[in-house]
Amino acid sequence: MIDAGHLDRRGRRLTLRPVDDDNWRAVADVAPRDDQRRFVAALGARYLLLSTRSEVWNSLAVYADETVVGHVMWGVDDDGSHWIGGMLIDAAEQGQGVGRATVQTLAPWLAARNGNPPVRLSYHPDNTLAAALYASLGFHPTGAMDDDEVVAERTR
Repeated sequence: MIDAGHLDRRGRRLTLRPVDDDNWRAVADVAPRDDQRRFVAALGARYLLLSTRSEVWNSLAVYADETVVGHVMWGVDDDGSHWIGGMLIDAAEQGQGVGRATVQTLAPWLAARNGNPPVRLSYHPDNTLAAALYASLGFHPTGAMDDDEVVAERTR
């Protein structure tokens, strides 16, 4: 479990936990708002499948207290950089600071691995809410693109 002590706006403690036999169904059912589906997968199940079929990505369940409220992946690129990907917060949980607390929990944990590697993520350029969130957390565009997404790196 990764626990940095962050709380959401409801005062619930956010933790990141391995996906296991007890929580995988709840993670698979995580779904964004309809208007976000052009930026992220329609269900957490897609990201779970990706992480089981890929040697790069590792899935984590996002918990608020003892309730699964989202999914996030992390991976290590060939250049040693560490990536945050596949963050999906359930529609009913959005607007509560869950996404912010998830990144605030995972980014420092990744940065502390293997000699302080760069921590990166990507987002669609039209996803202005994600861009603002990530910028407020110290991620800034590198100028690179990954497919059709802006690559940002944590600079603090």
